[in-house]
Amino acid sequence: MANVALKNITEAPAVANIRESANRIWLAGLGAFAKTQEEGEKLFQAMVEEGEKIEKRTKETASARVEEAKGKVIEFRGKANEQFDRLEEMFQERVAQVLHRLGVPTQDDIQELTKRVEALNESVMALKK
Repeated sequence: MANVALKNITEAPAVANIRESANRIWLAGLGAFAKTQEEGEKLFQAMVEEGEKIEKRTKETASARVEEAKGKVIEFRGKANEQFDRLEEMFQERVAQVLHRLGVPTQDDIQELTKRVEALNESVMALKK
């Protein structure tokens, strides 16, 4: 019996130490859980803010690219119109050359002839009087 009482006395502090350790572990776990919830919310909010920043930068970059593309389209359109105008001029020149070779009078030739005919008519009318 004395052995049992001695054993209870030596085991009581060990059991108390184990209970104390278990309680501290439990409290540490609760603290870690609370901290994780608190930090998790902060981390989540930080991620949302970072996402907003990235979205804003992406929209700005996309908008800049769209404006750049619009500028290039306008530039290309202008160059295309210049090329078309040159092509049209070349076509008109070639047609005029062919018509000249065939002996077809130009508009300038016709206007000159019209002026000469009018001058002759005036001369004839003056002679008639």
